[in-house]
Amino acid sequence: MQESPELLNNQAIQLASHGDFAEAIACFKCAITMQGENHLLWYNLGMTYKDSGDLSQAQNALEHALSLAPYDEEIIESLAALNFSMGHIEEAMEYCGLGLHLNINNPHLWNTIGVLYFNCNEYEDASEAFEHAVSINPYYYDALFNLRDTYDQLGNTAGRIECENRMREIKK
Repeated sequence: MQESPELLNNQAIQLASHGDFAEAIACFKCAITMQGENHLLWYNLGMTYKDSGDLSQAQNALEHALSLAPYDEEIIESLAALNFSMGHIEEAMEYCGLGLHLNINNPHLWNTIGVLYFNCNEYEDASEAFEHAVSINPYYYDALFNLRDTYDQLGNTAGRIECENRMREIKK
């Protein structure tokens, strides 16, 4: 049986799901030697580096994936989240802006912007971003959770209670 990028990708995903990151990364790199312009291979490589704890290599692979697929919102979301986890707030905000320029109705990016503002203690701006995420997707539990915490910081008891009620409805 001859190896193909698709088989290697599937094998790498399976290895990574079991925590065998070094072997998964080797599979992705082998697949990339066969199909270097495949943005999904680069994306999966980046996410595997992230999961393994190598954030610098994750950044490099995800940026390469984005260069191959500049309109892929999932790659942009991942880069925003990665930069936030690395403490690169400005870069994370730039990726969110890039993604929202492509799709103003992406609730995940609005939620990420809210998280960025919240972590900078800019609760009013965080509240607006989370509210925007929830207005796009009223069942977005993470955004409701974050909005509840933001309302708590702002002393908005009625808002906090409303979020808790909606969160309970979603959990049913």
